Amino acid sequence: MKQTHVCIIGAGPGGSTAALQLAKAGISCTLLDKAVFPRDKICGDALSGKVVSELRRIQEDFLPAIHTHTESLPSQGIHFIAPNEKWLSISFKSSGSSFTSSTTNSVEYSGFSPGYLMRRMDFDNFLIEQVKKNPLIDFREGVEVTDYQKTETGWIITASNQQSIETKLLIVANGAQSNFTRHIAGITTEPKHFCAGLRTYYEGVAGLDPNGFIELHFLKPFLPGYFWIFPLANGYANVGVGMLSDTISKQKINLKKSMQELIQTHPALQKRFANAKLQGEIKGYGLPLGSKRRKLSGDGYMLVGDAAHLIDPFTGEGISNAMISGRWAADQAVKCIQKQVYSGDFLAGYDQAVYRRLGNELRISTRMQRLLAYPSLFNMVVNRANRNPALKQLLSSMFNDIDLRSSLRSPTFYARLLFQ
Repeated sequence: MKQTHVCIIGAGPGGSTAALQLAKAGISCTLLDKAVFPRDKICGDALSGKVVSELRRIQEDFLPAIHTHTESLPSQGIHFIAPNEKWLSISFKSSGSSFTSSTTNSVEYSGFSPGYLMRRMDFDNFLIEQVKKNPLIDFREGVEVTDYQKTETGWIITASNQQSIETKLLIVANGAQSNFTRHIAGITTEPKHFCAGLRTYYEGVAGLDPNGFIELHFLKPFLPGYFWIFPLANGYANVGVGMLSDTISKQKINLKKSMQELIQTHPALQKRFANAKLQGEIKGYGLPLGSKRRKLSGDGYMLVGDAAHLIDPFTGEGISNAMISGRWAADQAVKCIQKQVYSGDFLAGYDQAVYRRLGNELRISTRMQRLLAYPSLFNMVVNRANRNPALKQLLSSMFNDIDLRSSLRSPTFYARLLFQ
């Protein structure tokens, strides 16, 4: 039986970040994934300013490697298109912001883009290549966990290759469909806090931003859902839609049909897709949203990324929050090993760290998501943000490595937010 202090289930951005962060602290771990890399992962393929910051935290040379990768495209930010078709542009970098960066360095790393666009197959495989180089990480791909057994000293897990692994601590990062999350951690899928998404690729979409800005369209025919266009390298674009499962069920919406009709009939999109060619099939996936605070740990385990339901409720971004939670899980694991304590009470420090960093963002994003039920209010927010620097910077915080706590405690911040 293989024995390890820490076993990580799932080698996506959250699990890989946790493994690399542990190795950085000099601690070995076992990392398992049922897939064999490179593998496709349905996603929007955007690496925001928060992802750039996390890459730098892991290792300084990761960002230059992403920058020069043949499949990456620099991205400067995001365009929000309101129901009234007014555009609000938010940069992936902070300039003149009163918010404080949670890193010691500037959000913008000189000589590199503040964000990137890169297919998840390529980005995840980049992280896996770094994992494979690290002698402290025992990475096993093509291995699916079939059983979890709690013991007095930790966990015994059984894998599809019939090998058992005994570990004191589990970091669970195996995605939106995690059996551990549902059946052991007790976090169930709730339609009001779960988004259904579709993603495909097109070649030749007209009018893509030359600075790599991604587009989130909140169009009247598709509310309360959203439609996205994310430019990629070599003339491709990631195109997709997302909508709350609760809405889809109540209104009996055929998401794929609605997406195709939107592209074919909406005046602005119809022109841009007139000569575009669909590349591959339209694929569906689920997004467990962070619009509800949940318990992320228990005796001998921590949940990370999509398995922890940490996807941004408004934008659908999940990569950065997976990496942030993976890093905090690794830091908590170091404390557990140092003190030889793996109890649920001690591991609650992980929950506190994650929500201290992400809680304000998730609350703001949830409120923005709920505004979609009231298009006129959402239009008003976009119009106001275009005139109000404080509001624009608040929205910018969702994509940059910004700590909101000090600003949200300041009365002067609210004065600027309301009256500028």
